Amino acid sequence: MAITIGQLAQALDATGWGDLDLPVTGAAEPQATGPVGPEGGVIAMAMSPKYAASLQPGSIAILAEGMDPEALGLKAAIFAPRPRLLMAGLTRAFDPGPDIAPGIHPTAVIDQSAQIGVGAAIGPFVVIGPDVRIGSGAQIGPHVSIGRGSRLGDDALIHAGVRIAHGVTAGHRLIVQSNAAIGGDGFSFVTPEESGIEEIRRTLGTREGIKEQHWTRIHSLGGVEIGDDVEIGANSTIDRGTIRATRVGNGTKIDNLVMLGHNVSVGDDCLLCSQVGIAGSARIGNRVVLAGKVGVNDNIEVGDDVIAGGASRIFTRVPAGRVVLGNPAVKMETQMEIQKAVRRLPRFAEQLARLQETVTRLLEKG
Repeated sequence: MAITIGQLAQALDATGWGDLDLPVTGAAEPQATGPVGPEGGVIAMAMSPKYAASLQPGSIAILAEGMDPEALGLKAAIFAPRPRLLMAGLTRAFDPGPDIAPGIHPTAVIDQSAQIGVGAAIGPFVVIGPDVRIGSGAQIGPHVSIGRGSRLGDDALIHAGVRIAHGVTAGHRLIVQSNAAIGGDGFSFVTPEESGIEEIRRTLGTREGIKEQHWTRIHSLGGVEIGDDVEIGANSTIDRGTIRATRVGNGTKIDNLVMLGHNVSVGDDCLLCSQVGIAGSARIGNRVVLAGKVGVNDNIEVGDDVIAGGASRIFTRVPAGRVVLGNPAVKMETQMEIQKAVRRLPRFAEQLARLQETVTRLLEKG
């Protein structure tokens, strides 16, 4: 596809400069640009002098406000008031989306009681169970399965190989990347007598006696409830609740390889990065950011607007608005002081050794 510089600037609510009739055929990094002829070419993101230095004369680029496109030898440019936000609009403009043909593929298996919305596209080898409802404009990729009674809102985009179990309810504009699994049973088991896990929680580590124990499944009767505008990354898993539903709020974005346990509640507009694990019945507030490999203990609360740095381990309640880091997670400024102190330990050990030598010599002298 191709649009002109002027059209792209208007679509991005930004200001254009130079030959606004030049066609833009795609996006590229600054070093991959070249002179643009009447037929157009790719546009580069170059919102700092560091990146702009790689631009070729005669190319086209997106620049930060205040940069001089004429000095860079550009034919045309777009000025970005907020570069990252403009990048979102640019990539959206040139994303062709998945290759899912309109209509229902003849190899799809759809229960006769299922309801498919107007304009939905169902790809090859999709399996849709009884009483499923799929909203208008939804796109369901190949080899997706959707279980009994699940509901997907309008304009859902479900990529290849996704597994949506029974009793899952999702709002509009849901995006699920390949091979995610939503609505699997929770990891919940019980022993006839007190288990070793329950014992050490009670005694804080003391073992009074080790006995054989056998695990009995607690079945998952709850579903999964997902709000509007949620995105779920590849190979992520969301377990169904035991009695009540596991919940994900509106606008929340979940990266690849994230695990949400049974009965977890995640608020609106959260950001859960890759390899985050949230144990059962934890409650995550609104606008929470959990960086990669953050772990959250079961049955605790993380307040609104909390930010947890990468690989943090959250074992206790975190108040709203706090920034935490470390294992166990503490205030970020506290963790930074801890790290500074740890780096000083070799020097302290050396000083202590010299002090001990001095004391020993003094004692030997009497």
